[in-house]
Amino acid sequence: MPDKVETTLMLIAAGEFSMGILGNAFIGLVNCMGWIKNRKITSIDLILTSLAISRICLLCIILLDCFILVLYPDVYTAGKQMRIIDFFWTLTNHLSVWFATCLSIFYFLKIANFYHPLFLWMKWRIDSMIPRILLGCLAVSAFISLVVTENLNDDFRYCVKTKRKANVTVRCRVNKAQYASIKICLNLLTLLPFSASLISFLLLILSLWRHNRQMKVSATRCRDFNIEAHVGAMKAVISFLLLFIAYYLAFLVATSSYFMPETELAVIIGELIALIYPSSHSFILILGSKKLRQTSLTVLWKVKYILNRRNF
Repeated sequence: MPDKVETTLMLIAAGEFSMGILGNAFIGLVNCMGWIKNRKITSIDLILTSLAISRICLLCIILLDCFILVLYPDVYTAGKQMRIIDFFWTLTNHLSVWFATCLSIFYFLKIANFYHPLFLWMKWRIDSMIPRILLGCLAVSAFISLVVTENLNDDFRYCVKTKRKANVTVRCRVNKAQYASIKICLNLLTLLPFSASLISFLLLILSLWRHNRQMKVSATRCRDFNIEAHVGAMKAVISFLLLFIAYYLAFLVATSSYFMPETELAVIIGELIALIYPSSHSFILILGSKKLRQTSLTVLWKVKYILNRRNF
């Protein structure tokens, strides 16, 4: 790649990384300080903290991969370094998606109004189940990561690095076919949490529609906090769904780029688009949480006050 293109892409990546770290670190810090102060943590704060930590790790891995591809492209030839990056990227990617899905389902169970026995049982048990669910997400993500990295052998990495220097041999074609099948399975697995979030969103819409109909029947005109809760939860879930679609497409570009010319450029562009999801969604979550929103306004007011004092 030309030097100007490399510099521009790296600056964009650094900017997205900085914004993502700022937003996710703020969420984690606020919730951890509240945990230390109160000696307990609510289920929603535990999910948000876990999500923030997973996204900070994901942002670090993506940025590291960008810099390695641009500055030290031959590092991946050895295989071991690429295997490590593959493992942690797959792990943090799945953790981020599964934790966001847990958040969507938690919103649904806490806010929606249904009278089915299974729904009521889940609504009653969800708070005690959250720690185990999060640990289960970690175990599943680690297992998937191990399977993926074990199947990406060093022969495939050699074929990737030498594809423009030599003709593609039969062995390379076999390795690429195996890689393609693994990545297809991996991408299909990420559709499971996406489907769960989509179902939660649709059920929230149904719950809101039923609630509005009941309000019209009872002719209630006072302010309804239940409707506000529904709308707030739906905004959080729909923002995750839309950003995840963009992230998913970018992830496909990055993981499929080994079959295209200009591999490094395709990977970096895909990763730049992928960075938008963990970076911007954190600020949407801050605006959607009353505690986080008020804390952020307090912090901004204090920063403004300090800057004004220094000017004088």
